[in-house]
Amino acid sequence: MADKELHIVVFPWLAFGHNVPFLELAKLIAQKGHKISFISTPKNIHRLPKLPENLKPLLHLIEFPLPHVEELPENAENTLDTPPHLVPYLFKAYDGLEEPLTEFLEKSTPDWVICDFAPHWLPPLSSKLGIPCIFFSSFAACASSFGLELFKGKKSMESGEANLLRNAHKRTQVGQSSPPKEVNRFLETLKGVQVFATRSCMEIEGEFVKSLESLSGKLVIPTGLLPASPEDSNDHNWHTILNWLDKWEKGSVIYVAFGTEVKLSDEDFTEIDVGLELSGFPFFWAVKNRNISGGSVESHDWIENESKRGMIWGTWAPQSRILAHKSVGAFLTHCGWNSVIEGLQVGCPLVMLPFQYDQWSIAKFMEEKKVGVKVHRNEHDSKFTRDSVAKALTSVMTEEEGKYLRKEAQEMSKIVGDKQLQLKYVNEFVDYMKNNRSGCN
Repeated sequence: MADKELHIVVFPWLAFGHNVPFLELAKLIAQKGHKISFISTPKNIHRLPKLPENLKPLLHLIEFPLPHVEELPENAENTLDTPPHLVPYLFKAYDGLEEPLTEFLEKSTPDWVICDFAPHWLPPLSSKLGIPCIFFSSFAACASSFGLELFKGKKSMESGEANLLRNAHKRTQVGQSSPPKEVNRFLETLKGVQVFATRSCMEIEGEFVKSLESLSGKLVIPTGLLPASPEDSNDHNWHTILNWLDKWEKGSVIYVAFGTEVKLSDEDFTEIDVGLELSGFPFFWAVKNRNISGGSVESHDWIENESKRGMIWGTWAPQSRILAHKSVGAFLTHCGWNSVIEGLQVGCPLVMLPFQYDQWSIAKFMEEKKVGVKVHRNEHDSKFTRDSVAKALTSVMTEEEGKYLRKEAQEMSKIVGDKQLQLKYVNEFVDYMKNNRSGCN
């Protein structure tokens, strides 16, 4: 029975930064001949990258309409479409998927369910149906470990990181008699699953993977880092970007992007923009679909600044291809795990400006690994300045410290970019599911 093909249901949270690694994991499992039912809402499914033709018979993208919640903006099905103060209503709508998901599980009787942190109701449901459940954390193991230590009282709530993280989790859920906060969803979901899978590898985060086992009391399986699949080489935008990047010397350009969740204030946008100008280096700033406010660039494909040394890109940018270009010498990033993996995959040193959630822990860990430097923030108000942005950029691009960071980033790329090593983790994860499906023992 261990050799029989698996049927696995995959159910991510409604955020682009979650959908992408969940899809990468699903694709790698499907490549081994197993059937995947990837479930999300129509708008989220349509935003996913196109599937390779050879995977379409095995990887089924299934659309469940998101239940209507009056407080949500029209057509909001993702954190990308939802203002931060309304995200609790997105959780409420997401919880409304319990009924159609129950019907699907009853009819399809999969071997496993792989879920995200948000559906705290799913592990008890799958257990009732006799379907084992895995919590897959798309966060870095260092961030999950820090969060568990913090909320289990094993780390001081007075630390700088703790204060930043606590402030980020002040939002509460609405419309339920016992509304779980986001972190409580994480803890409740984790409590009910059989396995804790983490997007990590022992070569980089071994200490944290072991810590997660101790803190969670669960079997923890690293899935590898799941670097994104290569972007479409026929993307018409790439030719414009490539022509601009080709103008600059090797290692002279700063690539800037802040992910899908960070929403910069006008003040933040201005300080970063001026800091980039003060550094004196050419820069490429990808803003469209990264939810950055504070500029009219949203209505343009791209804008070059007056000095012609800066490109502000207003449509979707092929990030991994840009980072791999020889002219790019540093990555100014919010330290989302997806972005960090993409940067380190090609050995690009990081200039780190975290804003929320797991980004603080990742930035601290990457600084300890000496593959990047953080932009300094004031202790009393956590604000950064144009000067602190320029200083961090200069240290990576020109100073002796930058040479060392670049060397260490190149060394780490040998792990992150090792396709066989990362695939080994996926293979071991699949083998576990094959050998431990319900009724296999």
